[in-house]
Amino acid sequence: MSEDGFHVHGPHDHELEHAAHSAHDDGDSFAGRLAVLTAVLSTVGALFSYQGGATQNDAMINKNNAAIKKTEASDHWNYYQAKSNKQNLAELAAELSPVNREKYLKEAARYAGEKDGIKKQAEVLEARSKQWNDEAETEIHLHHRWAQAMTVIQVSIALAAITLLTRRRWMLKGVYIAAGISFALAGMALLHL
Repeated sequence: MSEDGFHVHGPHDHELEHAAHSAHDDGDSFAGRLAVLTAVLSTVGALFSYQGGATQNDAMINKNNAAIKKTEASDHWNYYQAKSNKQNLAELAAELSPVNREKYLKEAARYAGEKDGIKKQAEVLEARSKQWNDEAETEIHLHHRWAQAMTVIQVSIALAAITLLTRRRWMLKGVYIAAGISFALAGMALLHL
């Protein structure tokens, strides 16, 4: 501003003044709506993130349970093998010792009977280990779906920020498309697809 009260605006000053008036005239509803949309997307993203973490934890617990059952089954198979060895030794002793033959044959029969129960327990434990593994695989798949949904919603939030900074309204389509893809992925996770 000059001393005699006359002021000349440059092109930059005019643009800033125009932007300031536009922002005050409509309350900058574009920025406000975009801020609300970003807040909603962030909240939904937090929920997706929680679900992703929960399914990952469930998968790890199931894998751990599968490993425990597999170890228990292995212990039973080792016990089964020990009973087989004792049965074989008793049968050999029956062949080599005619005096105690009946005693050794009874022991061999007892070991054979014990082996059946041990074998059944080992097979049950192996089947349960497989179930835990299958459940873990299902949870890992769901985790991946939730992680994909979270990643795409983060892209949507980033696009919203770029849209706000550049004031390119056409970029809102990208925000909505990315958010829609994210919701579709989350829906797939909810439906276990």
